[in-house]
Amino acid sequence: MKKMETRTDKSGGAMGKLRKLIPSGITCLIIIGVLFGYIGSKMGAAEMLNTIMHTAHDLLLNTVFYLMGICVITGAIGKLFVEFGVVDLLEKILRPMMRPLFNLPGVASLGAVMTFLSDNPAIISLSQDKRFSSYFKKFQFISLTNFGTAFGMGLIVIVFMIGQGFFIEPLIGLFGAFIGCIVSTRTMQYFIVKNYPQYAVENACDEDFNHEHQEVEQKEEKSVFLRVLNSLLDGGKTGVDVGIAIIPGVLIISTLVMILTFGAGDDGHYTGAAYEGIELLPTLANKIDWFFRFMFGFTDPHQIAFPITALGAVGAALSLVPNFLHHGWIDGNAIAVFTAIGMCWSGFLSTHTAMLDSLGYRELTSKAIISHTIGGIMAALVSHWVYLQYTLI
Repeated sequence: MKKMETRTDKSGGAMGKLRKLIPSGITCLIIIGVLFGYIGSKMGAAEMLNTIMHTAHDLLLNTVFYLMGICVITGAIGKLFVEFGVVDLLEKILRPMMRPLFNLPGVASLGAVMTFLSDNPAIISLSQDKRFSSYFKKFQFISLTNFGTAFGMGLIVIVFMIGQGFFIEPLIGLFGAFIGCIVSTRTMQYFIVKNYPQYAVENACDEDFNHEHQEVEQKEEKSVFLRVLNSLLDGGKTGVDVGIAIIPGVLIISTLVMILTFGAGDDGHYTGAAYEGIELLPTLANKIDWFFRFMFGFTDPHQIAFPITALGAVGAALSLVPNFLHHGWIDGNAIAVFTAIGMCWSGFLSTHTAMLDSLGYRELTSKAIISHTIGGIMAALVSHWVYLQYTLI
């Protein structure tokens, strides 16, 4: 044992010395150099750079502005729903299922509606309200990160898929995301209570509130016309903010994913045109094609690019769909699965850390990511099998 410990200490010390010898930034340069060196060796350096620029430009003009248009319209509708009590109505309808399905208090349904109409961080703005958080135990409060993310950008994802010519499939995906949310939230709660048993009984907010006698905000009396106009304009501005926020994800992540997904031009040569690539992801997916076909019903190896992209940014993942349709790579089953994964994962790798940090529980980030990964996979599974049943009707 002593010899083994000595060897471990020596190897650990050697690794430490090696890290000190390597200047910071070298690792990053090596990774970038290897990645783009490999792509450039396949496509040619000039063609690779031209393809990157042309793909990013085309995504900006034909995908980002389309998504931004959807964001503006859905943002306006969402604000209109808030102003005229539709959100309150939906919250009351959904409230009874919160405790039995998600093990959350009824007010959590408001978070589901708000994130569905906007994006993941909407749940955080709600959680900052002490009156809202006073309904929760700590383990429930922390699990709001997973709960809210599963519905993030839901309306935008569904409207986008309907805009591609599908209707039933996105609704099946919505059901799958709902099941995935249950799995993710419950799994996260299990991890929290297992690691911090005291959180099962501790309140999220120490202050006491009388929930039966909440103060009613005094709203300035306005005409219906002004209320509608202000709601549409304010909601539209919020949609613009969301649309601008998705630009980096779409242009950076989608461009890279598309280069790794698509192949050479029609004649088999690289010309530097948009949407050319080295087909690395489909080649890797082909090696375990049986797994994706059985689990998710994927009929083409290119389809694996969507869930990989949705881990980081759902807007970037959505930008893949029109080109996939153009090449005939996706069908109704893929749309159902994409909708479920797009909603449930909703770029959670890029938001979970910040969301948990804002709640003050950064140490649980790894548990939240594991839980939500499981939830997204379950959402895809359910959507696939429900779609199979639908095709038998």
